Amino acid sequence: MTNIIIIEDVKTIREGLKTLIDASEGLNCIGAYENFEDFIKIHSNNLPDVLLIDLNLPGISGIEGIKKINKISPGCTIIVLTVYEENDNIFEALLAGASCYLVKNTPSAKMIKIIKDAAEGFVPMNSFIARKTYTSFDEKKKLSDLNNSELSILKKMVEGNSLKAIEETLNINMPEIRNHFKDIYSKLHRIYEFN
Repeated sequence: MTNIIIIEDVKTIREGLKTLIDASEGLNCIGAYENFEDFIKIHSNNLPDVLLIDLNLPGISGIEGIKKINKISPGCTIIVLTVYEENDNIFEALLAGASCYLVKNTPSAKMIKIIKDAAEGFVPMNSFIARKTYTSFDEKKKLSDLNNSELSILKKMVEGNSLKAIEETLNINMPEIRNHFKDIYSKLHRIYEFN
């Protein structure tokens, strides 16, 4: 059973997510809070497997909350809740240690799949995030930290190739691509010292 906590200031979204998670096999929502401060008072020594956190929280922001969680428990899977898919704040959250993001209007079945995948260590990437990631490695003069496969996948993502096209072009299977995404994010966190 994957234990999940939600930190979302909009009550209807928070309650809807809790209901959806609790109705899903293998997932259990152990708490839902409207701000980071209320969450951390109760769970500082009892963190979930997965934390869903909104970026625009009152008080301590989602990004600051992500940084705090990563200091306490770097193994916690953090999923950012957002309204926009292509947003610099999402990338800032990834740099702070978030695993991935979830657009709030995502259909329920896809939302549950993203949560379960993230809990299992699969972290998705789109061309926007790939572009920001590539630029970050380049600006930090750290492209050499990426192995050939990681760099090839990242470049293909930046070009806008689908995962299926990357599989075929690079002759690599989906589980390997998923592992490379995870390794790329891990290296990204390292160069920004959030790992």
